[in-house]
Amino acid sequence: MIIISNKLTQRVRTNVKNSKAKFDPLRYVIFYTKGGGHMRIATDIGGTFTDLVALDEGGKLFTIKGDTTPPDFERGIIETLTASAVNTADVAAFIHGTTTIINAITERKGAKTGLITTKGFRDVLEIARCNRPDLFNLVFAKPSPFIPRYLRHEIEERISADGDIIVPLNRRDIENAVAALKKDGAEAIAVCFINSYANDAHERETAGYIAELWPEVFVSYSGQITREWREYERTSTVALNAYVGPVASLYVHNLENRLRETGIVCGKYIMQSNGGSTPFRGAVTAPINMVESGPVAGVFGVAILGKLLGESRLISFDVGGTTAKCSLIDNGEVKITTNYRVERTDRYAGYPIMTPVVDIVEIGNGGGSIAWIDDTGSLKVGPKSAGALPGPVAYGKGGTEPTTTDACLVAGRLSPVNFDRPVNIEAVKAALTERVGKYLGLDAEETAVGVIRVAEANMHNALKLISVRRGYDPRNFTLVAYGGGGPMHASALARELGIGKIVIPVCASVFSAWGMLMTDIRHDYIHTNISPLDETSSEDLTDMWKSLAAQAAGELDSQGIPEDKRLFSYYADMRYAQQEHAVKVQVPPPPWDSNAKDEIVSRFHAAHEHYYTFRLEGTPVEIVNLHLAVHGLMDKPNPGEIKNEEIPLANLVKERRRVYFSGDAWQDAPVYDMGALFAGAVIDGPAVVEEKAAATLVERGQKLTVDVYGNLILETGVK
Repeated sequence: MIIISNKLTQRVRTNVKNSKAKFDPLRYVIFYTKGGGHMRIATDIGGTFTDLVALDEGGKLFTIKGDTTPPDFERGIIETLTASAVNTADVAAFIHGTTTIINAITERKGAKTGLITTKGFRDVLEIARCNRPDLFNLVFAKPSPFIPRYLRHEIEERISADGDIIVPLNRRDIENAVAALKKDGAEAIAVCFINSYANDAHERETAGYIAELWPEVFVSYSGQITREWREYERTSTVALNAYVGPVASLYVHNLENRLRETGIVCGKYIMQSNGGSTPFRGAVTAPINMVESGPVAGVFGVAILGKLLGESRLISFDVGGTTAKCSLIDNGEVKITTNYRVERTDRYAGYPIMTPVVDIVEIGNGGGSIAWIDDTGSLKVGPKSAGALPGPVAYGKGGTEPTTTDACLVAGRLSPVNFDRPVNIEAVKAALTERVGKYLGLDAEETAVGVIRVAEANMHNALKLISVRRGYDPRNFTLVAYGGGGPMHASALARELGIGKIVIPVCASVFSAWGMLMTDIRHDYIHTNISPLDETSSEDLTDMWKSLAAQAAGELDSQGIPEDKRLFSYYADMRYAQQEHAVKVQVPPPPWDSNAKDEIVSRFHAAHEHYYTFRLEGTPVEIVNLHLAVHGLMDKPNPGEIKNEEIPLANLVKERRRVYFSGDAWQDAPVYDMGALFAGAVIDGPAVVEEKAAATLVERGQKLTVDVYGNLILETGVK
């Protein structure tokens, strides 16, 4: 990995000058390559920064980090693309991750949406679920529906749980509902009928009729999004899909036009929450699949990196400008859930989305998280963030609230020279003291230490939620830390959790975008079909899989994915008879026979015992959902290797400075330039290894080694 040194900066200046593109050396992070070969480009929009990563067929990597530009997010993408001076004619694939969908939901900036549902089910969104996340919270309130009651209309129709039509669809009711929604100014319509997971014929007919009556309106029906049971979760999912539909359509349309203007005419894909990508067209149909578009790319990238390094048990740890996110990978497999909720906290139920999402724990603790004093006089960090504008005080963009980034700067973990603008360190210290320190009787440095400790305590809890609370011992895993802040906090957190090994990937600050480069097209097909395993023949179960496989084949055919590039993975949501909720189990591919059924039951018992500490041998087992995950494999270049040079480490020390280490207080530590390190270099702590947009702390007693790809391998010394 080669960060831009003075010599390389001159080479980049020359190349960019020749390409007549504006060059800002503070934004260039890692490799520069002159083109020559087909490139894959990934862009990731975060709450603070927009990242771009390009990888050519020779494995050369180039990254750039620019500002996120709300509300015109595509402008930030085009600005980073233009500044990169990449030859757009060389671009073979463009992959994009975005926060547009989650932002539209959390900021309540979606379309005015109506709901058409079965007679008698108008208030499903209002009733929701009676179970509360915090049993003893006396002020608990259910989430307010995104669709108010006056925009919810009932239609006479009924389908049984077996998929039989009991009451035919009443078209006059549809006409009346559409007329009323027109009058009320609706911009999108969600259609969700009871039991349509078993037969969505009435939904499809209704959507088609609405298109005839009102072709301008965005229409979404639940059968397009999920064929899984539970009417509240299914209704919530299609309601949110319709709510963000017009926003997503406009965003994708504008982005595609802007990219075409720059000369990018290759295949364009958007990262989905399931860890795979889909063409722009598919993203517009089901935009709710992009709700965690950016963060899941990093988790998928960790899984790919793990295969490269021979590591199968990993915890991903991503600290960006706004949030900290973590996920767990066991046996090389990224965990997928359909029990995802937007805005869920330990005291707030949130809004369910029944689409496949990588299992992520996310908290409002990033570099831009604001430090504040609550009503009891306690120090808090986050969840409110300074964002991209005005940002931390150190950014010099008008921010006045102290953040984690400001604290790390005062604590010597970050260098002022790596910021885009000159840093007024006195203003940073004043903000820490005036806004926080004076209430606690602390000076600026003591306040900075307090902010870091609180932020790391929040991150520590999130890491336990994804590991210990899921039945996993973190001591058996390797921590992969990335994002602008992940490498800075990883050594302390690993020590607390007993983790012996940390990996800081090459291009850590833009690693989620790197993960997008390694993704394949992915589609998930989930269908509820409750089947007692003992009473259902192997032939019937195999026929169910064939139906899902036929749907998948049709979708891949339409996208031009050849058969030799298709990978099918099979899962089943299973439970003991008379239980309510199920456990997801990876199952053998069909066709099934009696031996396969025995193996499936054995896997289920083991999974149930892992999550709930017990198994019920002899109790009948049921399959609830069949889940087919289909990958369209895309050609990807291999990561490049860096040179093994014989340079004394003492010659690579940039400076020595006073740094606060969580486990060892203040130390006078050497600071190394990550881009100058060579393969095989070994650094003993305490030390700091920094790049333009991130810094890795090596505590006393820890050892850091640079591998052949430029990744930093940190041994914590924990047994």
